[in-house]
Amino acid sequence: MSDWKMLCRVQDIPKLGARRVTRKVGGDVAIFRTADDKVFALLDKCPHKGGPLSQGIVFGESVACPLHNWTIGFGDGCAAAPDVGCVQKFSVLVEGDTVSLDLNELNAPDAVASEPEGVGAKMNAAA
Repeated sequence: MSDWKMLCRVQDIPKLGARRVTRKVGGDVAIFRTADDKVFALLDKCPHKGGPLSQGIVFGESVACPLHNWTIGFGDGCAAAPDVGCVQKFSVLVEGDTVSLDLNELNAPDAVASEPEGVGAKMNAAA
């Protein structure tokens, strides 16, 4: 069972935008809001060159990295082909208008994101 940390309200996240949550360990987390008010959270670091995903352009259920336009999917945290790489995805709980993230995931310093099946080995998303 998860412990949840309330971080903001849905309306505090810009539509088609993001809010950034600073952590003591493991890098910042970007919380995204889609056009239809779905909320997702990823490590705020593109798997390509470390660009801040929170500053990217949100479209559909993806974000385009502001550095080199890699498309990162919110559902799995992975780059769209032909690019390869994944970033850590965080569990999100929306109750009413309250957005919470899994406290255990937020406190984990060395999270590992898996690449899609058949793509390659695991990578350290927090490094």
